Amino acid sequence: MLSLIAFVFVLGVLVLAHEYGHFLFAKLFGVRVEVFSIGFGRTLASFKRGDTEYRIGAVPLGGYVKMSGENPEQGRAAETGDFLSKPVYQRAAIILAGPVFNYGLAIILFSLVFFLGFAALTATVGSVSDEFPAKAAGVQPGDRVLAINGQAVSLWDELSSVIHQQTSGQPVDLLIDRHGERLTIAVTPRVVDDRNLFGEPVKVGLIGITPGQDITRVRYGPGESMRRGVAKVVEITGVTLKAFGRMFTGRMSLKESLHGPIGIFKYTGEAARLGFTALLQMMALLSVSLAIINLFPIPVLDGGHLLFLAVEKARGRPLSVRSQEIATRIGFSLLILVMVFTMYNDIIRFKLVEQAMQWWQRK
Repeated sequence: MLSLIAFVFVLGVLVLAHEYGHFLFAKLFGVRVEVFSIGFGRTLASFKRGDTEYRIGAVPLGGYVKMSGENPEQGRAAETGDFLSKPVYQRAAIILAGPVFNYGLAIILFSLVFFLGFAALTATVGSVSDEFPAKAAGVQPGDRVLAINGQAVSLWDELSSVIHQQTSGQPVDLLIDRHGERLTIAVTPRVVDDRNLFGEPVKVGLIGITPGQDITRVRYGPGESMRRGVAKVVEITGVTLKAFGRMFTGRMSLKESLHGPIGIFKYTGEAARLGFTALLQMMALLSVSLAIINLFPIPVLDGGHLLFLAVEKARGRPLSVRSQEIATRIGFSLLILVMVFTMYNDIIRFKLVEQAMQWWQRK
């Protein structure tokens, strides 16, 4: 039940932000909005205010804003208030507003996480491996690393990031707090072969220590939280685009990388169990992903509509109605194939068939 509530809540907020971007800019440029819907399928609830009917659909996997005259019809002239009556730059702004609002939401959510605070492991040593150089250098369990080569560290992520970058074969100086006494210990990291997030071979430095159980709560002020929120969104955008690039070129497995609604359902439920800030982080991550995917130049997505507008601007006239219909059908078919693939992939990845059979046998 918690997973279901988290799933509906997260998708509802993401879709609301996206569609509200379209809605707000449509209103700003004088376009009549006929329907503002969160969810698809059968209408569960609705009301009308002005020209717009506001709906909640039964299937919470998206939403839409239906604008007057947004679809080209043969022989129908655009009227005042129609989407197609507006200049290309205004139509582009209306379409782009959805992904932009998702980016804005992600920045707000990440900033909120940094402001409210999150739990993190301190740079305290839990165990020392006999086979690595830290043991021989004299590092002991319970030591708290304060700095590496004069660079202050307080969290385990900071410590590991600095150590992993030490691949020159040169020793590093660890400033350590041991029961209130400060010591400097020189350790030469061992350089080993590893693979990064994208499966690329890399070399990393290791000294053979693992974190302890000491946890602290990290918080930042409003300004620093906003700066870190923006930086986090930029970082995730870069990582996501690189991942998609590697998937499309076959250098990264689609099967291992793509998740569908089932995967999102599972991960949002796990995040909700970890706490409110974990759920906010998951929501922010999904918001960035939604913005990026919607900008892909595929008809039926926002990026596809922007592509049509770019062609219209270059030609001086829009593509024919027939051409747009064919492109839209191809784009829709492609999305259905991707949806089926990701759902099948999630079923295999999470062994849902085996779990269902075990449940049935117990009944």
